[in-house]
Amino acid sequence: MKHGIAVLGLCAALALPTTTRAFCGFYVSGADASLYNNATMVVMMREGTRTVLSMQNNYQGPPEDFAMVVPVPVVLQKDNVKTLPPEIFARVDKLAAPRLVEYWEQDPCRPMVVYEMAAGAPAMRRSKSVADAAEEDKYGVTIEAQFKVAEYDIVILSANDSSGLDKWLRKNEYNIPKGAEKVLRPYVEQDTKFFVAKVDAKKVKFQDGSAVLSPLRFHYDAPTFTLPVRLGLLNSAGKQDLIVHLLGKQQRYEVANYKNASIPTNIRVDDSVRKSFGAFYDALFERTLEKNPGAVVTEYSWDAMTCDPCPEPPLRPDELATLGADVLVPTEKDPYSDIPGVVPRRRPPPRWRPSGFVLTRLHYRYAKDDLGEDLVFRAAGPIVGGRGMPDQNGDLQERRAQASSFNNFQGRYVILHRWEGEIACENPVRGTWGGPPGGSTPRPFAAGNTALKGATGATLTNQLPGLIRTDIPELDLEAGKLEAAPKGEPESKNEGKGPTPEGCSISPAKTATAGWIAFAIVAMWATRRRVAH
Repeated sequence: MKHGIAVLGLCAALALPTTTRAFCGFYVSGADASLYNNATMVVMMREGTRTVLSMQNNYQGPPEDFAMVVPVPVVLQKDNVKTLPPEIFARVDKLAAPRLVEYWEQDPCRPMVVYEMAAGAPAMRRSKSVADAAEEDKYGVTIEAQFKVAEYDIVILSANDSSGLDKWLRKNEYNIPKGAEKVLRPYVEQDTKFFVAKVDAKKVKFQDGSAVLSPLRFHYDAPTFTLPVRLGLLNSAGKQDLIVHLLGKQQRYEVANYKNASIPTNIRVDDSVRKSFGAFYDALFERTLEKNPGAVVTEYSWDAMTCDPCPEPPLRPDELATLGADVLVPTEKDPYSDIPGVVPRRRPPPRWRPSGFVLTRLHYRYAKDDLGEDLVFRAAGPIVGGRGMPDQNGDLQERRAQASSFNNFQGRYVILHRWEGEIACENPVRGTWGGPPGGSTPRPFAAGNTALKGATGATLTNQLPGLIRTDIPELDLEAGKLEAAPKGEPESKNEGKGPTPEGCSISPAKTATAGWIAFAIVAMWATRRRVAH
């Protein structure tokens, strides 16, 4: 996923010039998954006991080197598994990623302008041969189901011995890494099943000589909401980033068995941050982890069908269906179907528009020694933060997550441009914020969300005080001067007086109307593996 120039004007439907309303800002760039070299991204949808998990296979390499082993709670049917278009992951990731936005101080002598907000089954089994039965007895492995989905050859296994499972997988040429038996053992002891996949090279699409694999989606019922991640650690050469997007009906989620933290938000930053926003955000994220060791960080929680500002349009009903809403909808039953002698009426499929899903983004950075347990999720109360307009002095409120009756939280970082033109009126009104002077389209800026090329979060950690224009007391950071300001980059000014405009927030009325989960992060177990960036 690559992002080039990304400057989008949001929430700017012009109305009557009588009072000042909210102008929702201009999107500059976002710290999405392309920032992280070893990021794994999953999307999970939960309603009742039904979980739908979608995972992006960030693998590019020879198809014969690909193998996947995923613990699952039950024997899956073919109807439980499907592939997805890769574009849906880019959409979700960009929509929920921390974002850099900017505002311009309006002409102090202009009339007040109104800016309105935009509207925003039984398992499939094969017949066993004598050789199959002998092999299963030898290794204690049973093939519960076997089927094909797109380019994947899939078997569902049960096992009564982790060592036997390890040997079975190797004998059948699944390229699993050394040490897998130890990690598989607790799953086997809990009678977990295993989703195991190979790739049919004849059905694979190639790009630049490497196999490009389709994302996979699973759905299943389980009493608890859990994401096993320990298998993925076998491939870890150091720190890894796990980004989990959770979709719940009117529900935000957090982890139940690890510490929770939220990213500081509504932080004013120096204009130079636009050149390396990815590195800046990574440094801020590292600082947050330093102050909250072992925490899973909430970076976003918002209605999935709205946003403010929007990096791109929010999720559509059909996209929510693609991510799992289609298997959450109860089937409409004919009320006369149970009456003897009455032929059920034929009815068209019910019209259904999925809405009210809250999209929560959790970000966890970990190493092999950090994860003793799989992630368990729990329902959490709504939060707000990262909204609103700058006041007359350029300050923003809601810099921390706060309890609320609805979810409107995002990691948002703001560049402000003070008015630099002539002030020729007798009673100038300072501190009114909106789009660029003259209503022109903002000049293009690099997205700054590449895989930490050049400046990195580590190199910027000590420079954070010089890059922020807002104190962050919970991280012990005070806004200061740049240690080494880039040549020709002026620092943002902070003077001016004037009335405080209304905050650009979305009220509830504006919002469109955890046992055992058994999926591990997909372990791309390969002998010659290359991760796509």
